[in-house]
Amino acid sequence: MTVVTVGVQIVDVLARPVESIPSGQDTHLLEQIRITAAGAAAGTAVALAKIGVPVATMGAVGDDELGDFLLMIMERHGVDVSGVVRRTGEQTSASILPIRPDGGRPSFHVPGANLGLATADIDAGRLTAAKLVHLGGMDVTWGLHDPEFYALLGKAREGGTIVTLDLLSNLPDLMPAVRAFLPHVDYLLPNEEQALMLSGAATPEEAAAALLGEGPKGVIVTRGSEGSLVATADGVTAVPALDVPVVDTTGCGDAYCAGFAAGLLRGRDVLGAARLGTAAAARVAGGLGSDAGLDGPLDD
Repeated sequence: MTVVTVGVQIVDVLARPVESIPSGQDTHLLEQIRITAAGAAAGTAVALAKIGVPVATMGAVGDDELGDFLLMIMERHGVDVSGVVRRTGEQTSASILPIRPDGGRPSFHVPGANLGLATADIDAGRLTAAKLVHLGGMDVTWGLHDPEFYALLGKAREGGTIVTLDLLSNLPDLMPAVRAFLPHVDYLLPNEEQALMLSGAATPEEAAAALLGEGPKGVIVTRGSEGSLVATADGVTAVPALDVPVVDTTGCGDAYCAGFAAGLLRGRDVLGAARLGTAAAARVAGGLGSDAGLDGPLDD
């Protein structure tokens, strides 16, 4: 496969527009409900497949109906899921997202089988053969906080594989362990809040520069409607967001990562890849769910 995504696999149930939770047994009528494959590995894999990039994913799901659905929907979109392990007696990770009229997305979440993903679950040969490996949600895949996994990433990079890293949560207690990955990746793609927590810096510009000093060749800080910041050895550059009507921001970060990866694989420089990531995120923001609007090749 051209790309292998490794990490968090989630089922999302989304509903819009939700202004409040009904009291008692009341019912509110909605415009739309969807169920999608999501998470920093599964969601990015689906986005890559939908824009035409061959992709496989590795992770862990339960032996429940949610796991059946998640594998089915990824396969339907063209993702190779043979590297996803099933955990007997565990629940597949899932989220319920009531989407506000402005596109905001509070969530109810079950971490599930993602927490137990370990180095032994990873097909080393397939990972090192990939042109690009995307690590999705290493803050919550604690079993991969492992010197053997770091060594595997090093072997892949020695063979020419590009390694990118995105996070899942904004929980401060999970950030310190993520820093151990930074010497082992080429590009880090946190959101602004994550970058500030990881670095301890006061501004996103300072955060990007600080994190760059810990090993990656590039740090790309996504900032929602403010666009993104791209930090490389040449300095920090702002890439503006596209002005589009926002329906739902779920999965915009995953889509950005997919577009960024596609840009690198096309031979674009880091700024060019960031612009393709921006275009992917803008498409997703215009619909409900992490794969909305991604039907066919991207062009910024």
